Amino acid sequence: MTEKISACIMTFNEEKNIERCLKSVMWCDEIVILDSYSTDRTLEICRQYTENVHQHPWQGYIGQRNLIRGMAANPWVLFLDADEEVSPQLREAIDKEFQPGRAAYDGYQFPRRVYYLDRWIRYGEWNPDIKLRLFKKALGRSVGEEPHDQVIVDGPVKTLRSPLYHYTYEDIADHVNTMNRFSSISAQAKYDAGYRFRWIDMLGRPMFRFVKGYVLKLGFLDGRRGWLIALISAFGVAIKYAKLWELTHIPPLDAVKGKD
Repeated sequence: MTEKISACIMTFNEEKNIERCLKSVMWCDEIVILDSYSTDRTLEICRQYTENVHQHPWQGYIGQRNLIRGMAANPWVLFLDADEEVSPQLREAIDKEFQPGRAAYDGYQFPRRVYYLDRWIRYGEWNPDIKLRLFKKALGRSVGEEPHDQVIVDGPVKTLRSPLYHYTYEDIADHVNTMNRFSSISAQAKYDAGYRFRWIDMLGRPMFRFVKGYVLKLGFLDGRRGWLIALISAFGVAIKYAKLWELTHIPPLDAVKGKD
């Protein structure tokens, strides 16, 4: 490999996942950790693999990504979440791309393969889940709408076929809790951007999300898991717009108390 790569990993209470992630990037030239003040063994585990461990208050997925990118010392950055793992096939594909004489690209994207309820998900909205995670630090940055960040690169990007593994939710409760948390973040982001509640969103978007994931993208071929993924995704959309309605029409409790 001719150019050096910094693996950049954001963490918060990830003691169950982080070691698997760290082991998968030991081939990188640097590992950078940005932690949001974990209270479990996350930092203890991280320091067994790298001394480059930083802590900073959480400032959103986009802000945190851009912050850790600036901490990387090498010209290339590989973004990872703590519950992800670079597969052996993906490492091999990256090695080949970085050999002398290869075509010049400024970024690489690849599919993320999701492990959910003891099975690999092969259909639905989760597959293929293409992520741009490897790029030249000087040419890439994180943008998007919270909580869904994405990297954009000012230059040519190549798609690799080898997967990044994603060990998502521990169980159904974890999945539902995450949808609840993400829906709050997304609803607030929409409200702050000036978007207001519309009944057509509340009534139509959850239904379309279910049909898209379960029927149009063949989620039914993943059996019960495909049905659960489509159902919980639709639920997440529904409560996002319900919370947007709440932000638009219901005054904060503190404001109501202040009128007493």
